[in-house]
Amino acid sequence: MIDLDDQATEELMRLYGAKTKAEAVRRAIDETIKLHKRMALMDAIDSGEIDLSHDARAA
Repeated sequence: MIDLDDQATEELMRLYGAKTKAEAVRRAIDETIKLHKRMALMDAIDSGEIDLSHDARAA
């Protein structure tokens, strides 16, 4: 059990259309994880670690 700010969880519930606090928190956690994964992918592209200029289909 964790203590959550009621206003923040109500806002999450509104934003996600969630019926329960638990659902809203789970969705927020999932979205945060996805965001950080997208940011890591963009960083890898920007650094050259991932090269999108190669088209494997052309080989």
